[in-house]
Amino acid sequence: MLDMVFRIGELVNSIEHYELLDPHPKLRKQNRIRSIHSSCAIEANSLSVGQVEDIIDGRKVIGPKDEVLEVKNAIEAYSLLGDFDPYSMDDFLKLHGIIVRNLEKEAGRFRSGAEGVFAGDRLVYMCPPPEFVPSHMENLFAWLNESSSTVNPLIASCVFHYEMVFIHPFSDGNGRMARLWQTALLGKWKAIFHWIPIENRILKAQQEYYDSINFCNSAGNSNRFIEFMLRMILNALEDSMAEIRTATEAPPRHLTEFILKMESGKYYSVKELMELQSYKSRPSFLRSYIKPAREHGLIEMEYPDSPRTTKQRYKRTE
Repeated sequence: MLDMVFRIGELVNSIEHYELLDPHPKLRKQNRIRSIHSSCAIEANSLSVGQVEDIIDGRKVIGPKDEVLEVKNAIEAYSLLGDFDPYSMDDFLKLHGIIVRNLEKEAGRFRSGAEGVFAGDRLVYMCPPPEFVPSHMENLFAWLNESSSTVNPLIASCVFHYEMVFIHPFSDGNGRMARLWQTALLGKWKAIFHWIPIENRILKAQQEYYDSINFCNSAGNSNRFIEFMLRMILNALEDSMAEIRTATEAPPRHLTEFILKMESGKYYSVKELMELQSYKSRPSFLRSYIKPAREHGLIEMEYPDSPRTTKQRYKRTE
């Protein structure tokens, strides 16, 4: 844990030193989209990254009504990061009211019924009885506030995430709230975390996420979950640092000349782009032009959720 805390601190300091996220609002937006999409996808929301972006941009999306509403609620909740107090249980309940608004009768209130976590038909974990939930959450927030000056924020945020999931205070929205609240706690420490999509890394390691929670439930301590989450935070920072470095490097001249040949707003197939460049080798063209142009944010895919589709086309980023 200490090793990862140290490495995370180094990366955060590097990013803050160069202040690399501020000049790149597009990168911030992409990261926010990943956070929202991933946190909802972990809970089986089927909307794609592209559909989440369309909702953020105000475009109409065809999809299950509840899933569209779930994403809209998450967008509003994440937009409030930095505007609420992650050490306040009142704000915690208010944000839950937003996360499950018009989806759950007990929005913004602790659950009134018994809850269990199932794997198929098998009960994996029986949550604390509902009458104990308010006192458990009061104790958790009391610990969070009391330890704010003595426990590293990275560790404290992981402990809160695990303990909240363990208590399972709501009839719905527990996972989304736990991930949002850890981001809020980290963002209170270092604002850059408001734009680091840790949720995306959790989605990629979803089974390990559940396994670490279940292991800790049986072991009676949160060590394995803390180690898992610190690794997710470290990986998410490494991902963002790599993207920032690419975004801040000036693209090679051959790429800028290539992009200028594309008409604004027009999508091109790879074959059409190769003809623009009088290029013969498709593998070489993909390696020398398409891949680096995408990394530098110079071109956008028509079908970002199906990058390998044979129908894929590209347009110049405006």
